[in-house]
Order: sequence, then structure tokens, then C-alpha cells
Amino acid sequence: MTRTYWAAVTAVVLAVLFAAGAVTVAAGKGNEGGGSGGSEASRTPGEDSADAGFARDMSVHHQQAVEMSFIVRDRTKDEEVRRLAYDIANTQANQRGMMLGWLDLWGLPKVSSDEPMAWMAKGGPEQGGHGGHGSHGAHEVRDGSLMPGMATRAELAKLREADGEQAEILYLQLMTDHHKCGVTMAQGCADRCEVGTERSLAQGMVDAQESELALMADLLKARGAAPRP
Repeated sequence: MTRTYWAAVTAVVLAVLFAAGAVTVAAGKGNEGGGSGGSEASRTPGEDSADAGFARDMSVHHQQAVEMSFIVRDRTKDEEVRRLAYDIANTQANQRGMMLGWLDLWGLPKVSSDEPMAWMAKGGPEQGGHGGHGSHGAHEVRDGSLMPGMATRAELAKLREADGEQAEILYLQLMTDHHKCGVTMAQGCADRCEVGTERSLAQGMVDAQESELALMADLLKARGAAPRP
């Protein structure tokens, strides 16, 4: 069994458990009486909260990972890369559905006028290291990307045109950039989010994607390549 397999299995199991937790939370809210409105409101994230910001931004981030993974599955016959791509697409599609479902449960919009990842800058000077995402995000938007770590339109087009090992290397490099930003964002939620189920999901993303980063570095090395600087 490869590390990819176990990372994917772990992530999918966690996704199922967290989805069950979300249903339990929703059911608990539905059983509360009229006098418990204050308690319910205190447990429902606000529109500008880290919980809502993470759910919105990571849903967008995950959607591109799914897209890139399906692209590379059609551009290579290498079973190891195709298996990795399937694992990423399956896991992140499931997680995306959960996060969008939470936004529905909370009665919050799935899009925001805030700059992507702006919620990560809210947390005091001790977390100021994430404040730099704003200007980097603006640069990525001009280049055809939605937020740091995501591929640009030109890079996606190049991936669609590549074949064989060229497609494998480009996918692994793009997904490495994608995962690095994903880990940073997920750790931001693990540190800032208030809903326990969402914090647990975010920590599961950190663990699984760090494992996949190590695997992708090995796959690139085997192809005489390396992650992009």
C-alpha cells in the first residue's frame, strides 16, 4: 500500500465522521426550544467569521484541486499518479460538499465580497504572519488565479495540453503549490475556527495534505524534477 492510499483512506474516514457530526449539530439545533435562541446564536458562526471564511475559500480551493486531478487522469497512463489524482479528487470533493453544507446550515452565503483569505488576517498581532496574503492574492487574481497557491488559467491550459510525464510533472508541481497553501489555510482554521467539527476537519486536511506533499516530492524526484521554488 502506498502512503497516498492511507492518506486518502484516513481523509475519507474523517470526512464521514465529520459529516455525521455536522448532522448531529444540526439536529441538536432543531430540538432546541424557543428559549434557547441565545445559545443557538452563540454557536452559529457569523458571516465574517473564520468558520465561514474558511468554508467559502477552501471550497473554491478544493474545486480546483478536483479539476486538476481529473485533467491529469486523462493525460497520463501512470497508475501511481492516476491513483493519487483519484484520491485527491474523491477526498476534496467530499470535503467541499460538507463545507458548502455547513454554510447552508448556518444560513450564510457561499460567496463573499471580502478578499480571499482575508479572514486569516483577523486574529491579532500574534498571527500577523498571514496578513501578507492580501497583496499576493491580488497578484494571483490578475494572473488568472483566485487566491495564493491556486493555478492560473494559463497553467490549467498548459496542463490540459501536456501528455505523459510532462503532464505528471506539471500536475505534481501545481498540486504541491496548491497543497502548501491549503495546509496554511487549514491550519488557520484549526487555530481560529470556533466550530469544533470544522476545526477537526481542518486539522485532518493538514495531516493528509502534508502526507501527500511528501509523496509528491518523491514522485517528482523519481521523474528528475522538483517542486517549483
